[in-house]
Amino acid sequence: MVYESMLLFGVVFLSGWLFSTLLQQRHALYLRHLMQNWLFLVLAVYFIWFWTHRGQTLAMKTWRIKLVGRDGQDISWRKALCRYLLAWMWVLPGLMLAWALGAKGWAMVLMPAANVLIWGMAALFDRDRQFLHDRIVGTRLIGMAEAAKPNGSKQPA
Repeated sequence: MVYESMLLFGVVFLSGWLFSTLLQQRHALYLRHLMQNWLFLVLAVYFIWFWTHRGQTLAMKTWRIKLVGRDGQDISWRKALCRYLLAWMWVLPGLMLAWALGAKGWAMVLMPAANVLIWGMAALFDRDRQFLHDRIVGTRLIGMAEAAKPNGSKQPA
């Protein structure tokens, strides 16, 4: 996720620059919500495109992992969209809680961080070690060595 975030910095930077330039945004608060929606859409397009076309984002290619459906096939755009929206559960509940409680300072960081920790640890209790959003949508992450096996059969070592 850290490597994916580094790559996404460029995507978000260029998208934000394009938005600011085209709409003459001269102050960070001017059109702030519209820009947030724009970046949410840009990220959705990024992930959905890569997940539905060979199942790998740029970072996933580097780490040699692939997103597939339960059947081992590429996923549909609907599953990719659902996975994208559910993946926001990594941070959204913590951010909403911090906002609702009027958190300031470190509390504003710790609540979303605790959310990430809890969401990630949920995979430890899953029998297949899947994250909740993958379990709900019916997708899974596999290594490229596993993806190369015909029909999930085991090849001799």
